[in-house]
Amino acid sequence: MARLALLSVSDKTGIIELARTLVEEFQFDLISSGGTAKALQGAGLPVTKVSDYTGHPEILGGRVKTLHPRIHGGILARRDIPQDITDMENNSIRPIDLVVVNLYPFEETIAKPNVTVAEAIEQIDIGGPAMLRAAAKNYPHLTVLCNPNQYQAYLAQLRQQSNSPTIEFRQTCAIEAFSHTATYDSAIATYLSTRVESGFFGVGNRENITPSVTPSVTPSAAPSAAPSVTSVTPSAAPSAAQSSLFAKKIQPLTHGENPHQPAAWQ
Repeated sequence: MARLALLSVSDKTGIIELARTLVEEFQFDLISSGGTAKALQGAGLPVTKVSDYTGHPEILGGRVKTLHPRIHGGILARRDIPQDITDMENNSIRPIDLVVVNLYPFEETIAKPNVTVAEAIEQIDIGGPAMLRAAAKNYPHLTVLCNPNQYQAYLAQLRQQSNSPTIEFRQTCAIEAFSHTATYDSAIATYLSTRVESGFFGVGNRENITPSVTPSVTPSAAPSAAPSVTSVTPSAAPSAAQSSLFAKKIQPLTHGENPHQPAAWQ
């Protein structure tokens, strides 16, 4: 049986080229949803819509598309557990070998001037993170890609590893997927905690958070200067329990506060 790839992306950079190679060089079957399926069909590629595969139409204006046992069963099934194989056979579920997903552009949306909370909420992806996390959890049995920059590396793995990416490659991709969803969720939590509109959730602005003030950090051009932080009044900043900080490593340090501790400048 041909291997199965699930493609559902907001950023369609490189997706046609990836899909074409999967089909023509590696004989994958494709399933896809929404705009991704339309793009693949428009490029003349054979693709099965998720709604046709699951037998259930998209509902709630597209809010529910991929949240279905035939999708998540195919992602989460362990190929070395007999009961999982039996469950798939009994429910007409095909194992999914590749999950390619990137998420709705939430951060790009909230960066626009005068965007409302309601508009921002519509850009909170639900099915995408669920598929990324499911695929990352089951990385011993499939590969998850969340960034177009990974596509060529994946194809190289197929070519160099007898059509089966190494466990190390799959684990690296899983880590990136978890990091991607964690950063995404952090952005959502930070946005909502600093922009709660009075009455929007039916509870009012309980913590007196000022919507127009956003704590921000401007990284310096070089590690020799400390990052500058905008002035934020206590009422404007989310509490420690509300927020998380994600940063990119600029350079490693020889050690942390103690010689045995690793450290880095971020």
